[in-house]
Amino acid sequence: MESTSSADSRRRFLRQAGLSAALAAVAGPAAALPFSEPVSAMQNDNQKKLGFAIVGLGKFAQEQMMPSFKDCKHARITALVSGSPDKAQKLAAEYGVEAKNIYSYDNFDSIKDNPAVDVVYIVLPVGLHAEYTVRAAKAGKHVLTEKPMANTPEDCQKMIEACKKANVKLMVAYRAQYEPFNLDAIARIRKGELGKVMQITADHGRIVDPTGDKADTWRIQKKLAGGGSLMDLGIYSLNAARYLTGEEPVEVTALEMSDKADPRFKEVEDRIHFTLRFPSGILATCTSSYSTEGVKRYRVFGQKAWLDLDPATDYYEHKMTIGDKDGQQQPKIKEGNQFAAEVDHMAECVLQNKTPKTPGEEGLKDIRLIMAIYEAARTGKKVKV
Repeated sequence: MESTSSADSRRRFLRQAGLSAALAAVAGPAAALPFSEPVSAMQNDNQKKLGFAIVGLGKFAQEQMMPSFKDCKHARITALVSGSPDKAQKLAAEYGVEAKNIYSYDNFDSIKDNPAVDVVYIVLPVGLHAEYTVRAAKAGKHVLTEKPMANTPEDCQKMIEACKKANVKLMVAYRAQYEPFNLDAIARIRKGELGKVMQITADHGRIVDPTGDKADTWRIQKKLAGGGSLMDLGIYSLNAARYLTGEEPVEVTALEMSDKADPRFKEVEDRIHFTLRFPSGILATCTSSYSTEGVKRYRVFGQKAWLDLDPATDYYEHKMTIGDKDGQQQPKIKEGNQFAAEVDHMAECVLQNKTPKTPGEEGLKDIRLIMAIYEAARTGKKVKV
C-alpha cells in the first residue's frame, strides 16, 4: 500500500499530466546527420558502464526497454522514477536497483546528488518530455528521451537549449536508426544498388484501443500526445523517408480523415496521408492510421530495383525483399537488439564526448515537419518547408 505522501505525489503528477489512471501503462510504439554511420562499438569490454535512470515505468519501458539492458555493453539501470512505489520496488528488486535510487516525480530533482546516475532516460507521454528533459539537464544529467521529442518545436528548442546550457548530451531514441535491417537498407541505397531512387512509400498504422489497452489512454489526449496517429506512428514513415533519401523535404501536402463521432478522435486525428517532395525529385507517399490493422512497412523504388522492408520498424522481426527485372531475393541479415544498440550509443557518446547520431536537432526537424503536415492537412494547400 502506498504511503500518504507517495499517493499524494502520484495524484499530483497525474493531475498535472491529465492522464488519470493510465500512467501505469505508459508505452513508447530516432548536429550529426541521421544518415551517418553509427559510432563503432568500443573495444574495451571493461569500460565503465554508465548508470541510467528510467523515468516512467509503463508498458514500453517494462516490456521492451528495460529487458534490453542485459545486452548493453556500456549501460546499466541504476535508478527508477515512478509515481507507483509498489511497481518501482518490484522492478528495483528485479533489476538490482538499490532502494535509495527509487524516486517519485516530486523528488526527481534530487537525482542531481546521485553519482550513480549518469543518464536520464525519459519514457513518459510526449507532453511531459520537455519538462523532464529540462529538469534532468538542470540536475546535470545527460538525457535520452523517447520520440516524438515533444509536442511543439518550441518545446524541442527549450530541451536543446537546456542541455546545451548544462553541457550535457541530448539524444532522441530513434531506434530504427540503430536497427540492422534499416541500416542495411540505407547502405544499399547509398551504394547505388537500386539505381537512382525515384519514390518511396511508407505506411504505419494500428488500432488504438484505450478501453482495451491502458497504454493507449494518454495517446488520445492531445495535451499528452501532441496529436494522434501522425505523432505516434507517422513519425516512423516521416523519419524513414528522411534517412532513406539522406535529404530534407522541401514541400509537403496532406489529407486527414477522422470520424469525430468516434470518442477516440475527439482530440486527436485518425488517418493522415501525406507526401514529401525532396530536392533531388524523390517523392515519398506516407500514411499513418489509428483505425487499421497493424502495418509497419516501406518500399523504395529505384531505376534498377526496388527494396521492400516489411515489417520495417517492428520490435523484434524484420523482412527485406529486393526485386528487379530478374526476380526477387531476400538478403540474409541478422536481427539485432536495436534498443540495446541505441542505449549503448548514448553511453558511448557520453564516454567519448561525441555528438549522438540522433541528437535533439534531429527530433526538432521531425516535429517541425509534422507541424507542416498538420498545416497542409488543415488548409488543403502545399506547405513549403
